[in-house]
Amino acid sequence: MRLFVAQFRRDLLVAVRSRSDAANPLVFFVLATVLLGLGGGANLAPGAIWVLALFANVLAVEGVFRRDHDDGTLEQLLIHAQPLFPAVMGKLAAHWALSGAPVAVLSPVAAIMLTGTTSGIGVLVLTLCIGTPALTLLGAIGSALTVATGRGGLLVAILVLPFYVPVLIFGASASTAAVSGDPVAFQLLALSALLAGCLTAAPFAVGKALAISQEY
Repeated sequence: MRLFVAQFRRDLLVAVRSRSDAANPLVFFVLATVLLGLGGGANLAPGAIWVLALFANVLAVEGVFRRDHDDGTLEQLLIHAQPLFPAVMGKLAAHWALSGAPVAVLSPVAAIMLTGTTSGIGVLVLTLCIGTPALTLLGAIGSALTVATGRGGLLVAILVLPFYVPVLIFGASASTAAVSGDPVAFQLLALSALLAGCLTAAPFAVGKALAISQEY
């Protein structure tokens, strides 16, 4: 737990000092929401909000290990952080707190901008709170695999987008069903199961991918 907290605090401080990297996905989410609203995208919400949240995550997750790789911190982490699980979880928790959590917080405003109603907002926020951590965990695997290549961006997106699809389907489906007044229990359970699976397996997969990318 101590290693988790230390890594979490360190990554938050580093992100605060380099504000542009942390802000870029949120700026994208806000601007895309505004443009979608101006373009008459009300009929697409809240599924559209989920798509925007997904692409905001793709923008953010590419850099989750990049700075640490460039300055040698990642190599030291792999050497000294044993077990690696709490350090990886601390890093990913900090990343989600800076990228996924703000999207969930901003989603009610985005939904109101697109639909003009508060219907289904509670379920939308809940699905994002469950789904965006799963997106972060899945995306981190792709980021870890490509961190040493120097060609993250598009390569990470190609690797992780297929794995994002189930999260997107259940998240958007639950949010849309809530607006219509339909039951959402199945979708929420499916999202929760996906998150549980990601929490169980992804940190170990990330650790292995980092070891491979750094040739450890």
